[in-house]
Amino acid sequence: MVATEPLSDDLWHEIGLADRPTFHDGRRLIIYGQRTTDGRIAFGGRGAPYHFGSKVRPEYDTDERVRDLLSDSLRELFPVLQDTAITHHWGGVLAAPRDWTPFVRFDKVAGMATAGGYVGDGVATTHLAGRTLAALITGSSADGDDDLVRLPWVGHKSRSWEPEPLRWMGVNGTRMAAARSDKIELRTGRPSRVWGGVIDTILGKH
Repeated sequence: MVATEPLSDDLWHEIGLADRPTFHDGRRLIIYGQRTTDGRIAFGGRGAPYHFGSKVRPEYDTDERVRDLLSDSLRELFPVLQDTAITHHWGGVLAAPRDWTPFVRFDKVAGMATAGGYVGDGVATTHLAGRTLAALITGSSADGDDDLVRLPWVGHKSRSWEPEPLRWMGVNGTRMAAARSDKIELRTGRPSRVWGGVIDTILGKH
């Protein structure tokens, strides 16, 4: 994510976000944003590279190439921000199951409850997962039957990711295919069936 310097009220009205809506667009490398309480635009997206062996390091969260990509995308959406300073930049690890499906699981015998795999949508999904886990653990009605415990993600198990180097090739290949698809769709105004098909095939959606 990146954040701008605080914007003036006139600028907020000019770009159409004076009433504090959040926003995102439909590209495959999703972008999203919102107005902060101190008057900045906090703007984020996907597209950071996957590192071999699923390595996690602090410096990966402040990749300058990702910062520049997000900054350029923000200014493409709102050209009036061309001279607005980007004052903050940060990132984090994205948890992604192999089938891109989150899960909620409860093992009564072991007394263990788990939830995760939110693929970057954890703010809202975590709330629902917590309520679902509570229903599974405590039983929200006399017989323990509740709408939440019948949700399709309850008990779901994704297959394992491929071993390296196949995992590195697949994840980064999908990321590049998504970027290519976005460029074609922006230029033509139509879905990119070829690159979209590549992505769906890799993710197992066919």
